[in-house]
Amino acid sequence: FITEDFRASVQEVLDRALQGEETANFEFPLITKNDQQRVEVLLNATSRRDVEGRVIGVVGIGQDITARIAQEQEYVRLIDTANAPIFGVDSEGKVTVWNKCAADVTGYQSDDTMGHHLVSEFITEDFRASVQEVLDNALKGKETANFQFPLITKHGARVEVLLNATSRRDVEGKVVGMVGIGQDITARIAQEQEYIRLIDTANAPIFGVDTEGKVTVWNRCAADVTGYTADDTMGHHLVSEFITEDFRASVQEVLDRALQGKETANFEFPLITKDGRSRVELLLNATSRR
Repeated sequence: FITEDFRASVQEVLDRALQGEETANFEFPLITKNDQQRVEVLLNATSRRDVEGRVIGVVGIGQDITARIAQEQEYVRLIDTANAPIFGVDSEGKVTVWNKCAADVTGYQSDDTMGHHLVSEFITEDFRASVQEVLDNALKGKETANFQFPLITKHGARVEVLLNATSRRDVEGKVVGMVGIGQDITARIAQEQEYIRLIDTANAPIFGVDTEGKVTVWNRCAADVTGYTADDTMGHHLVSEFITEDFRASVQEVLDRALQGKETANFEFPLITKDGRSRVELLLNATSRR
């Protein structure tokens, strides 16, 4: 009744039970009588004893897990063919999942990573502590979203990853590891850095504020025109600290409109230079930052 490839292992389970040693959660297949279908069984095997306590046989309590295994195999297939890098680790931080996209992004095949410690072998030293913290949180049942960290490819290139980390649980709900779904944001970061470079080297004063009106962008030309460096302005309130009192209300209105998605073109207002000696007249185009 047992397929040939499992006869030895099933016999071992029975022999152990006949020696008084129980076996829990042993997985093996049975082939059905009529249609020769394969049924996956999860078995608990225990000794059967007579009234005097002597072992006289084995009792096995099984569970049909065929559907569950099929579902798990589909889950594995979906992970492996996903167009995002997905990896997982066990409770010791060793790699248990490494899909095709992760291999494509990093150059490391699953054979290179499976069973290896993710943090100590594949994470740059300056990010090991923070990545380990994310893994530890997942192992405690705490998810992490949008965590950014670098991976070094097999050929030495740096890949920036945005990670969502979630706990991986067994059938009883016990946390047994972590699964991370990543996004390769290397190109996006390069684009953002180019955007920052273009702003900083533009031959026009460019500045930006956040939703609270505090300066977040102050390029070189703005520094040259006003005398205020980026260090003087970043994090400070633009209107209350750098705009003349008679224009504060109108400039604040322009900023408020931009924060509501309404652009303003050719708005004229003055800035006073750092030394207080000069008044600089600016023509402003204000647009929302998203």
